[in-house]
Amino acid sequence: MPSLCHSHIHLDKCFIYDRCNCINGDFPEALKLTAEAKQQFPQNQGDLIQRGRRLIHESIECGVTAMRVHVEVDEFVKFSCLEAALSLKAEFRSACHVQISVFAQEPLFSTANDDAPGSNFALLETALRKYGNIESVGSAPYVEPTITQAKMNIRLVLELAVRHDLHLDFHLDYNLDPASEPLIFEVVSRVQEVHRQPTSEHWRKHVTIGHATRLQLFTPEEWHKLIMRIGDLHITLVGLPNSDLYMQGRADAHKPLGAPRATLRVPQLVRQHGLQVAMSVNNVGNAFTPQGSVDPLALCTLGVAIFQAATPEDIHALACSVTSASKRAMGLNAPGRMSIEAGDTADLLVMHHSRSLADVVLNPSYDRTTIRGGVVVSSRHTVSRLSAPRNDRRSIAYVGVLLLVGLWWLRKECI
Repeated sequence: MPSLCHSHIHLDKCFIYDRCNCINGDFPEALKLTAEAKQQFPQNQGDLIQRGRRLIHESIECGVTAMRVHVEVDEFVKFSCLEAALSLKAEFRSACHVQISVFAQEPLFSTANDDAPGSNFALLETALRKYGNIESVGSAPYVEPTITQAKMNIRLVLELAVRHDLHLDFHLDYNLDPASEPLIFEVVSRVQEVHRQPTSEHWRKHVTIGHATRLQLFTPEEWHKLIMRIGDLHITLVGLPNSDLYMQGRADAHKPLGAPRATLRVPQLVRQHGLQVAMSVNNVGNAFTPQGSVDPLALCTLGVAIFQAATPEDIHALACSVTSASKRAMGLNAPGRMSIEAGDTADLLVMHHSRSLADVVLNPSYDRTTIRGGVVVSSRHTVSRLSAPRNDRRSIAYVGVLLLVGLWWLRKECI
């Protein structure tokens, strides 16, 4: 089958949950605790690289050959996360396409009264001027103090993408508030404006919208409106189930059914609206997402339950969401099929013991071989040893020897 892809994963803040003293686990607390943890990143470059290396290595073992990694640039971390990502990109260049997306998690505007962006935006500009090997730029407009500043955030980051000819990636509409304005329409309108400008004919990069949980509240009429607005723009929605389900809908915890299934319904959106929709892991082991592994196929298995989707068509949509759709979200060329044909790029995943695509999605095998560019870059296999109890003299003698060795060691320690 085609190899797997992380279309949205954070390289710099993975595996730090043990450093976060979570009390209630909500989103404001996650932002606060992560910001506190980030302040130590510049003094621990080795730790940044070690954690990032683990994330990439485990991802390749799962079958990932391409990933968009978000690395933050702001007053807390300066360029430390970006420099770690550049080092890891070079280290893994033969095994995985590590696409760096410079990301502004923190607000670009310091206060609600500011008309101009502050130091975080200046650092973002500097990063794009100073460093090469960056392919994407993004932000989280929802962290801005006001809706007006959130829209200015979108405009500013889009201008950076056009100026530096980069892909565009927004973490957007991360709420379930029916009273909040869906900012995806602002993104679409701004991108369309750019495309209409004669001076911007060269910029036809991909636009990716992550989270977008607010869209779950759309009526059929609102979905139709969005689809008409998108038209032929290259836009992919990326659902992030592990994070979305953990964070969203907490206000409904007291209701009989609890929190809603607050993540983009991938199979339904593909089937009913023909949208480009991917799924990705987002975070691993931090206050935003304490649980889960780096395996994209685990999202497919989870998706079968939360989307109630196990028909052959659903299985195909789920598998595509972590392969071809995710690669297209990165701006890569990928056919929208799960079959392998002559002439395809030889970025492949062999799922040992899986007899069908349904097996891969419903119960993915641990045993896998990852191939990139026709070369095996990873192979992992289980080692299983199950021995039935044996009541014979040899077994009894073996246990006796172990007991004697243990007693000798204890006596030695006591002396």
